[in-house]
Amino acid sequence: MKVVVLKAAIMIIGAGAVVTIPTLLVLRSNPTTSTALPAGHVTEVVRDDDDVQVQRAKRIALVKATPTPTLAPAASAARPTVAATHAAPPPPPPAAGAVPSFSHVFVIVMENHEYNSVIGNPAAPYTNGLLANYGLATNYFGVSHPSLPNYLALTAGSTFGIASDCTTCFVSATNIADQVEGSGRSWKAYMEDMPVPCYTGASSGNYAMKHNPFMYYNDIRNNSTRCAAHVAPFTQFWVDMSSGAVPDFVWITPNMCNDTHDCPVGTGDAWLRSVVPTITGSAAFRNGGALFITWDEGSSSAGCCSGSWGGHVPTLVIAPNAISGFRSATAENHYGLLRTIEDGFHLGHLGAAGWASNLPLREYFRN
Repeated sequence: MKVVVLKAAIMIIGAGAVVTIPTLLVLRSNPTTSTALPAGHVTEVVRDDDDVQVQRAKRIALVKATPTPTLAPAASAARPTVAATHAAPPPPPPAAGAVPSFSHVFVIVMENHEYNSVIGNPAAPYTNGLLANYGLATNYFGVSHPSLPNYLALTAGSTFGIASDCTTCFVSATNIADQVEGSGRSWKAYMEDMPVPCYTGASSGNYAMKHNPFMYYNDIRNNSTRCAAHVAPFTQFWVDMSSGAVPDFVWITPNMCNDTHDCPVGTGDAWLRSVVPTITGSAAFRNGGALFITWDEGSSSAGCCSGSWGGHVPTLVIAPNAISGFRSATAENHYGLLRTIEDGFHLGHLGAAGWASNLPLREYFRN
């Protein structure tokens, strides 16, 4: 009986082996049908109901025992620190420099040339030579046509509706001479070829009243004593400069040839060579002075700044504290030049000189 039982057991075991071995061989020889299981996954092998329950219990226990993975801390850039989150705002840009105070101001007005007919012109070596040491406005404009409205704009901040070179169109208006005199400063306008002080005629030789704005203001023209003391022939300029009796505000109008109205650019350049060194060599200039050389109008109607259309003209800013070789592309005009003089003398603004669009020429100076 024992023998029979033993044989039966051997036969059952052998049959199991026959079934198991081929199955294992098939599983090991066919990798393309296998599926990779995720890490930590527990394979469930089903044998019978008891085994299933046991394996499920083991799987649950294993899952409970495995710690839940945690995310790595975010990079510091993704989670800013308190300091970064509450950083102070960037500092504001530096304030634009102010026009410096002027002890003396000199203004020379030339005539009727566009920027490119003077700047870079070999016929004007002296004018162009000044650019190495001083400032040049490369985007500067006259305000109107013809000449007279520009002279009025330069001295009173308005053209007063005048659109010609009229010689009887006088105006009652506050002007730069009134402002300067009212502040306790001195002033004088030097007119080349004017025959006598306060000459009221329209012209004389190469002198033209249309280039002398001060004879258009009634409070100067009609006050003969005041007028004669302040509106003088250019010959007086040499006397005052040599004696040291230099007014705080100096206006210079060359004659119709030397201002290049009737003569070539080279003629005006030679005239500037004969005059400018006397100014720049004076104590009045060296000790806080400034010289502005501009042209009244160009040949075009180019303009800028809410109402200027008198052409693109050159303007030089010459001062002991000017930035050497400085070029400014800021849009500027005659109203802004008047404003610059007023700011340098700490005066109010006349007419369009007070408009926000008409900027003072302040960037040319070292702070």
